[in-house]
Amino acid sequence: MRVPLSWLREYVDLPASETGRDVQTKLIAAGLEVETVEQLGAGLKGPLVVGRVLTIEELTGFKKPIRFCTVDVGAANGTGEPQEIVCGARNFSVGDKVVVVLPGAVLPGDFQIAERTTYGRISRGMICSAAELGMGDDNSDGIIVLPPEHEVGTDAIELLELHDEVLDIAVTPDRGYALSLRGVAREAATAYGLPLSDPALLDVPGPNSYGYPVKVADPVGCDRFTARTVVGLDPEARSPIWLTRRLQKAGMRPISLAVDITNYVMLELGQPLHAYDRTLIDGPVGVRRAEPGEKLTTLDGVQRVLDAGDLVITDDRGPIGLAGVMGGANTEIADSAVDPGTGRVRGTTEVIIEAAHFDAVSIARTARRHKLSSEASRRFERGVDPLAGAAAAQRTVDLLVLLAGGTAEAGVTHVIAPSAPRTVAMPADHPDRVAGVAYGRETVVRRLQEIGCDVYGQDELVVTVPSWRPDLAAPNDLAEEVIRLEGYENLPSSLPRPPSGRGLTARQRLHRRVGRALAGAGYVEAPNYPFIGERVLDQLDLPADDPARRLVRLVNPLSDEEPALRTTLLPGLLGALRRNDGRGSHDLALFETGLVFHPADEPRVAATPPVDRRPTDEELAGLDAALPVQPRHAAVVLAGAREQTGWWGKGRPADWADAVEAARLIAREAGTELAVEQAQYGPWHPGRCAALFVTLGRVKTPVGHAGELHPRVVKALGLPDRTCAMELDLDLVERASRGTLTAPRISSFPVATQDVALVVDREIPAAAVENLLAAGAGELLESIRLFDVFTGEQLGEGKKSLAYALRFRAADRTLTVEEVTAARDTAVALAAERLGAVLRGA
Repeated sequence: MRVPLSWLREYVDLPASETGRDVQTKLIAAGLEVETVEQLGAGLKGPLVVGRVLTIEELTGFKKPIRFCTVDVGAANGTGEPQEIVCGARNFSVGDKVVVVLPGAVLPGDFQIAERTTYGRISRGMICSAAELGMGDDNSDGIIVLPPEHEVGTDAIELLELHDEVLDIAVTPDRGYALSLRGVAREAATAYGLPLSDPALLDVPGPNSYGYPVKVADPVGCDRFTARTVVGLDPEARSPIWLTRRLQKAGMRPISLAVDITNYVMLELGQPLHAYDRTLIDGPVGVRRAEPGEKLTTLDGVQRVLDAGDLVITDDRGPIGLAGVMGGANTEIADSAVDPGTGRVRGTTEVIIEAAHFDAVSIARTARRHKLSSEASRRFERGVDPLAGAAAAQRTVDLLVLLAGGTAEAGVTHVIAPSAPRTVAMPADHPDRVAGVAYGRETVVRRLQEIGCDVYGQDELVVTVPSWRPDLAAPNDLAEEVIRLEGYENLPSSLPRPPSGRGLTARQRLHRRVGRALAGAGYVEAPNYPFIGERVLDQLDLPADDPARRLVRLVNPLSDEEPALRTTLLPGLLGALRRNDGRGSHDLALFETGLVFHPADEPRVAATPPVDRRPTDEELAGLDAALPVQPRHAAVVLAGAREQTGWWGKGRPADWADAVEAARLIAREAGTELAVEQAQYGPWHPGRCAALFVTLGRVKTPVGHAGELHPRVVKALGLPDRTCAMELDLDLVERASRGTLTAPRISSFPVATQDVALVVDREIPAAAVENLLAAGAGELLESIRLFDVFTGEQLGEGKKSLAYALRFRAADRTLTVEEVTAARDTAVALAAERLGAVLRGA
C-alpha cells in the first residue's frame, strides 16, 4: 500500500516538521511494515509553469515528425514573449494548456534544461510529459494537456503536486484495514496521540423502497450490499489533477472519471466499489453462486469459465461480474467518444454504484482459481470493514455529483444479513501475563479503546471488537494489540536457559560439520525454497519410475508452477547457479544441506492436536506418522574454474572428480568411507557419472551420485557447459558412521613405497581397481594413489594401464622387503582374480 504523506495529513494533523522518515519510524514501532519512503520530485527544480500553445509549425525532412511551437508562458520567462520550443509529441493542438520547463530548470535524473539548437531551430525549453516529470503513467500517449481553466504562468510544480513523500507499506494478511488511507491514518493518529479525522463519518441516507432492486441469494457469501444510482453525468468530464495525482502516487493508473472515483474511494476507505452503466443492465442486480460451466468475459477481455464456488453479480441475462474480483465487460463504463454523425460527445451518463461485503475465503479461492488478483480481491481476502459500504457509496455519489455534474437519485438499496457485534472476553491482566510486563487495567482499556474497541467490566473485560478488525478474535489477539502499542522495544528480554546435559543431537552436529567442511573447501551455501514442479524433473531426465517422481503435493501451493515438495536438492541449486551465471559470476561452487520429502507408503491424516495441554507422546507419534518421509540430503553444483590462474600457476576448470571429492569430504566428516563406482543415472553424463555407496550392516547401500551433468540436461536448464553436481543422502551416510572418531596413531617407523602398473580393460573404472588393491594389501597399507593412466597400441586394443603408488607402514616395526613384496603381490593377485588385471611388462 502506497500512502502519500500529503494525503495522510488530511486525516491526521501531523506536525509540519515531521518527514516521511519520521512517520515511517512511528508506524514501524506500531507494527506496520513500512518498507521504503519514496521522495517524489527529488532533484526537481523550476521554473516549471503552465503554458498555452500559440502556434505549431510542422518541420519536414526528418526521420520522425517534429514540430516547432510557440508557447505563451506569461511573465515566467522574464520577457513576456512567447517561448520557442521544438517538440516531437503530437497529442496537443493550438490553444491547449501544457506544462513547460524553462532553461535553468532541472528535471528528475539530474536532467539540465538549457537553450539548444536542434533540427535547425533554437529550442528554449521543453514541453513535458508525465514520465519526464516522474509522475508515472497518466494513460496518455504524449505530453500533459491540462484543463483549460488553469492560468498561464502558474507554477506547475505546485499545481501537479510534484514534491511529496510516499510511504510504501507491506500489509500483512491480518492487517487488511491498512490497505486504505483511513486505516493507516488511524494507526498514525494512535502513534502520535492525535485525533483522527475519519473520512467515513458521513451523513448516509437510510434505505428506502424505491432504490435499485437487488436480490442476494447467498447471504453467507454476501452479507451486505448497497446500491446507489447517479444520473445526468457529463460524458466530457475529466478527472481533476488532484484526483489523478493521488491515484498515481498510490500506484494506480487514471482511467476515466467514474472509474477513478471508485478507485479513489477504495484507497481512501478500503471498501472496493464497482460502477455499472445502468443502461446496460437488464433487470434487478443479483448475487449468487455461479452455475458450473457459465461463462463471463471480465474487464481484462478474458472469457472465463465459472466454477460452482464462484460468487457472481448477475442481471436477468446472467453474470455481469465476478464478485469481489473484477467486473464484466458487458456493463463496463463507456469511454467518451464523438459521434461522427452529430458531433456530440457520447458516453456513460447513468451509473449504479455497488458497495458490497463479500466472504473473504470465497473471494480468495475465486481469485486463485482464475489466477486473477485485483486491488479489490486483495482487500476482500484480507478483510474489509462491513460497515464501510454505505459510507463508501455515499462518498462516491458525492464525488460524481461534484466532479461529473450528476444528480443522485433518492433511491437507496441496502441489503443486510442479520449479524451481531463480535465480543471477546478477557481477564484484565491477560496482556500482563503474556508480555511479562505490568501494564495495569487502565492502560489495557485505553489501548483497546484507541484501536476502536468498546470495553466493559473490571477484572474480567468484555471487549466489543470494531468492525474493521476481523483479525481480533481471541484474548491473545487483544493482548498483542496492547503490547505493540505500548512498544515491542519495551518488552524485557532474557535468553532461554536450556536444561543441563542437553545440546545438539548427533545429526545436528554432523549437519554443522558438513556445512563448515564444504565452506572450507570453497563452496558457498545457497539455501532454496523446498518446492518443485514436475517439469524440472523432466528436464533432469529422470526415468518415469524413479522414486524422485513420487511427489508430496501441497493443497495450497505458493505457486502453481511448483505445487509439490522437493524430492531432490538439485533443482534449487542448479537454478541458483543459472541465475548467478547469468549475472556475471561464472566460477561457481554452491552447496546446500536440507530435507527432501517422499510420500509415506500408507498415507495418513493427522489428528488435530489439543491446545489446552501438551499433546501426549502417543498424539505426537501420530502426528509424526502422518508426515512424509523427510531424509536430509547434501548436494553441490560446480561450474567454471575450480582453481584460478595466477602467479602461483595455471588454474583448472571444475570437473566430475571435484563433485566426487565433495562426497568423499562429507563421508570423512561423518567418519565413514564411500565406495565409488561408475554408473549411469538420470541427469548425469553416462561416462562421467559415479554411484556412491556406504556399508550398512555389511550391505553395500547406495547413497547418491556425482559427476558431470548430461549435455541434454545442461541445455534444458540453461546451465554453463560442463556443469557438475553431486547429491547424497546425509542420513544414510551418518548411519554408516563408525561412531566416535579415534585419532590415528602416528607411526615413527619408515614408510615403504611400491609402485604397481596394471593393464585392464578400458571400461573398468580405476576406482574398482583401487578398491581391490586396497582390500588385497591388508592392514599394512597406509595409502594408495593413482598417479598415471596410459593407453597405447602396445597395450592392445581396448586396454589401459593404471599406475598406483602404494605406501606401507607398520605401527610397531620397520617392514622388511619380504613383507612389503608379499602385501603387494597379494593385492595384485586379487585384482587379477576379480578383474583380469595383468602387471604391465609381465
